[in-house]
Amino acid sequence: MTTPQHEHERDDEDRERTNVVHLPVRHATATPDTDEVEPDGAVVGELLTDEESAELDRRMAAQNAARTAAGAVVAVVRHERTRSVVRAVRRNAGYAVAGARIRRQERRARRKHLDLEQAITTLRVNAKSAEDFHVLRELEEVLERRRSGAAQRGRERRIEILRWSGGAVLLLASGHVVFLGFSAVQTVIGAASLTDRWNGMVDFWATVVELSPAGGYWWAWAIAGAGTWAARTIPVGRDRGALPVWAADTGQATPADGRDIVVDESAVLSALRYLGGLPLLKQAFKQGWGSSITPTWLQLPHRDGNGVRMQLVLPRGVPVEEIVKRKTTFAHNLSRLPVEVWPSEPKDRAGVLDLWVADPGALSGPVDPWPLLAEEGATDYFAALPVGVNIRGEVVRAQLFEKNYAAAGVMGSGKSSMFITLVAGAVLDPLVDVDVFVLAENFDYEPLKPRLRTLRTGADPGTVRACLDTLRALYADLDVRGKALREHKERKVNRKVAEKDHRLRPRVVVIDECQALFMDDEHGEEAMDVVTKLISAARKYAVTLMFATPEASTASLPRKVMAVTSCKACFAIGDQQSNDAILGTGSYKAGISAVSLEPATDESPGDVGTAMVRGIMAKPGLLRGFYLTAEELAEVTDRAMDLRDGHVPATTGDDDQPEEVDFLTDLARVLTGRKHLRTAEVLSALAALRPDHYGKWTSKTLAAALAEVGVPIVKRDSGQSAVDTNDVTEAVTMRDIENGADTDDES
Repeated sequence: MTTPQHEHERDDEDRERTNVVHLPVRHATATPDTDEVEPDGAVVGELLTDEESAELDRRMAAQNAARTAAGAVVAVVRHERTRSVVRAVRRNAGYAVAGARIRRQERRARRKHLDLEQAITTLRVNAKSAEDFHVLRELEEVLERRRSGAAQRGRERRIEILRWSGGAVLLLASGHVVFLGFSAVQTVIGAASLTDRWNGMVDFWATVVELSPAGGYWWAWAIAGAGTWAARTIPVGRDRGALPVWAADTGQATPADGRDIVVDESAVLSALRYLGGLPLLKQAFKQGWGSSITPTWLQLPHRDGNGVRMQLVLPRGVPVEEIVKRKTTFAHNLSRLPVEVWPSEPKDRAGVLDLWVADPGALSGPVDPWPLLAEEGATDYFAALPVGVNIRGEVVRAQLFEKNYAAAGVMGSGKSSMFITLVAGAVLDPLVDVDVFVLAENFDYEPLKPRLRTLRTGADPGTVRACLDTLRALYADLDVRGKALREHKERKVNRKVAEKDHRLRPRVVVIDECQALFMDDEHGEEAMDVVTKLISAARKYAVTLMFATPEASTASLPRKVMAVTSCKACFAIGDQQSNDAILGTGSYKAGISAVSLEPATDESPGDVGTAMVRGIMAKPGLLRGFYLTAEELAEVTDRAMDLRDGHVPATTGDDDQPEEVDFLTDLARVLTGRKHLRTAEVLSALAALRPDHYGKWTSKTLAAALAEVGVPIVKRDSGQSAVDTNDVTEAVTMRDIENGADTDDES
């Protein structure tokens, strides 16, 4: 028999063994196939064991975690899509604003005839001759006719609008009167009601007003107008404008100090505002230039290669030259390096700032490989060869035919690399013969030696004399080339006649460290005279000369030589005078400057391989040259030798038989006027006299040839080996006597 106490104790044990789950309306139970918890509307509460309760808690927690993770993923995706949409809308809005600004500027330019006004202003400042003033008067007359014609067309247009609008009002009024009169007649005869007709007419015009931009559908007209405006302005802004700062990505638009990284009109004006030392520019800003007074933009900021370009008419009293002088500060204000900002003044537009600003870092980093490394086959001396890339990243091709080159820059700035690239392209043409004289000891051209006609290196007087002898012979050869052209009835050398006649083969002569030639005490004046004459006369004869020097001055690059040199390259240079010595007087003031280029240091490679060039491209500008390693040059040389192998040019005229070489006569010729000559100098002089025959000779070859003709090698007091002129004269005399005796015996 169970007592109440025992029953109470049993209830306590049951309560300890079980949990009671109270659900207010529904109870969650699990389906047998899945872990999903589904509501059960039939049970309000249920007793669960500890294990069942723990299992239920686990499944409910897992389900909640899965739902939370899914919601987070959806939120992230939606947020990223929202951000993308917002960025796209902001960017296109920026392009629309830029395009609207461009269209407004164009309309203003057409309305006010700014093109003619700018041309007239330029002529008023620069006109000198009677022809200039005649053109000025004609332009002023054209401007006056345009203005008067525009005013007349405006008056006629307004009269026409009034005429048509008045006619339309009169027509509508007459139509309404007739309609109401007809309705009144119908009312009198009982066919219609005048009130109904009047109400119908009022309803018609109410519908017209409702459908008009001022009616209830104004939003549709606004959307259509905004869409039309965007369709017309966004393409213009994208193609010809710059994205405003507020429309760019917020992480890249403006640094902490407030300077604009995105170069647009406001960024340029802000950079000009903070240029010191220009009181008239400061006064122009105080008077409202750039705010209440709209600046004249001949070209709004637009993409140009790897940067942005624009043209701005500067205020009066602010020459472009003063902006160029402050280029470092100007670049700083634009958040750029000095080498990335290039202000200049167009030749045909005085007082206009032509500004190109590179993207940050666009002019650093390696240049792509030389295109000819991946190409097969031969090159053509008479066509252009790839030499580098411009600031837009486009490949620049340089001509050799009818061109001559001069390059200057501090040591290690890339002068020789540029010439090596051109020579590498030239030797891939099997017709071209190349002579290289490096008036210093280095290895730069050594990988190309097997394909070169001549390679002489060294700072000794013998190399200088050999170089001068080659220039003399080349100048004398112009007469031969001229006669050959006359025979072929050609005005200048071309590939067709060069293939036919070996006398017209293209010649390329490189003189590196040319200051040793032009500043030589004994031969400098003659070298300058020969080079000037040679460049002046050799244009159509397929002769190309190249000069490189680390010292840009009138001594290392004589003014007479530079005056007739067509292509000039200035690498990192020290000062304005050196810059103008290579690029031409006034180049620095015109913004054609390499002064801001940095040489290589232990801390940085600087701007090695980058040069300001003139004559290579259509307009002066920066050129980043290709670089060829020694291994790549060896590959080019092997390829050039394969192209040259078996190439025997046809001969013409009296040159069908090869010329006989008389060593003893040549030896006497190089010793003429001298008592003795060192064997090294003899070897150099013979190589310059007949490069094809003596160019590969060594000291052993010379010693054997001297022993064969009976000329001894003597030792001078200094211990150096030499050849005495008396011994050569005696050998020639003995040979003549022997030849005479042989002739007598035969007779």
